[in-house]
Amino acid sequence: MMAEAFSLSQSLGIAGPELIMAVGAMVLLMVGVFAGERSTQIVTGLAVALVVISGLWLVVVTPTGVAFGGSFLLDPFARFMKVLVLIGSAFAMVMSVGFASRERFNRFEYPVLMVLSTLGMMIMVSAGDLIALYLGLELQSLAIYVLAAINRDSVRSTEAGLKYFVLGALSSGMLLYGASLVYGFTGQIEFQAIAQAATAETRSIGLVIGIVFVLAGLAFKISAVPFHMWTPDVYEGAPTPITAFMAGAPKVAAMALMVRFTIDGFQNLAVDWQQVIVFVSIASMAFGAFAAIGQRNIKRLMAYSSISHMGYALVGLAAANVSGVRGVLLYMAIYLAMTVGTFAVILAMRRAEGSVEEINELAGLSRTNPVMAVALTALMLSLAGLPPLAGFFAKYFVFMAAVEAQLYGLAVIGVLSSVVGLYYYLRIVKVMWFDEPAAPFEPMAPELRFALGATALFIFPVYLVVGGTVFNAAEAAARTFF
Repeated sequence: MMAEAFSLSQSLGIAGPELIMAVGAMVLLMVGVFAGERSTQIVTGLAVALVVISGLWLVVVTPTGVAFGGSFLLDPFARFMKVLVLIGSAFAMVMSVGFASRERFNRFEYPVLMVLSTLGMMIMVSAGDLIALYLGLELQSLAIYVLAAINRDSVRSTEAGLKYFVLGALSSGMLLYGASLVYGFTGQIEFQAIAQAATAETRSIGLVIGIVFVLAGLAFKISAVPFHMWTPDVYEGAPTPITAFMAGAPKVAAMALMVRFTIDGFQNLAVDWQQVIVFVSIASMAFGAFAAIGQRNIKRLMAYSSISHMGYALVGLAAANVSGVRGVLLYMAIYLAMTVGTFAVILAMRRAEGSVEEINELAGLSRTNPVMAVALTALMLSLAGLPPLAGFFAKYFVFMAAVEAQLYGLAVIGVLSSVVGLYYYLRIVKVMWFDEPAAPFEPMAPELRFALGATALFIFPVYLVVGGTVFNAAEAAARTFF
């Protein structure tokens, strides 16, 4: 009995940040219910504080270890990815403050749902078995389904939420079917026990099909081809702060889960799932690069851009080695910064008559708002992967991991896709610097200035200073599996 009590207290200590988020979400819900709609600003501020407290607790207090009989893991990999998830969520909440008041969007449920979704992401990152994987994934997804459709007065928002929900339910069914096959053919649900049961000798076609179905469900969450079809419409239709949220933290959590499922659970069968990852990576890089060329709406362009960036990140996973996993971690950290900064600018694209989303509305920004133009130029060139910006290093490490794993064709296709992607990023730069100025935007809100300044400085020059520290942290996290 004493041992069981000690084990439970130990498990609760390891899951401390998640418990803080869960209890905090319930408290925020009660605050909103009793204070009414006027409490939105207060609830949003408290939600940001809750995320910060959870992050500090995770970094300073929480011990590494295995909790709840192996269902929940906190290792260097989980800690690294959870920090990214919390940073992405905090920035998304901060950037939504002004939008909520300007657009008469004062609903206290909005930050509460973001907190619950973030809780689901943290569970995903620490999932040690198939059940925790599904619980975390669904908690994250259900909250985002509601967030995408939260603007009930907008047909586009309602359509985006419905489309995301229907396709998300399909992907969840595929993932569950795959998980049931994995359990059926190995007799295990824990990833490490699956790794011991799933060897080259015990490999069967049913097990491989199960792996493919689970990967298909996870590929939907990172909007990788061929499960990308929801991305452009949902990005365009959802309220812009929600799009900023969806483009960042959930992608990090789903990528973390994909890495843990493949590397931790099926390292012995890497030859089988590697082929799937290589196909998805090539398709995502190529499709995202070419489909973005014709886009005129900047949110749709960012949707196709995110598809190609998930393809680049999967190049590292396809390598299935320490360098590859380290590359994935670095890529997701830098991608998160670039995405947050870009969406800060999109949220600031606003005139007296309302928000605008067309790329042509950025015309002559260098003359009407030179600081914003310089920051967005740096972000676009970083997304394109030009040195010495952080985006260059993100692509460099995943491509070098592919070369190390002798996946030369994959690396070459990645470089060529980057060249194609350079066109549509440079087109935005050209519009800002060389076109005749459009009417100036309204002054940028303080929270958006903070987000844009922090991310633009991170990609250059701060990354040149702290890049070594981030690299070492990613290296230590990647060695968790090897």
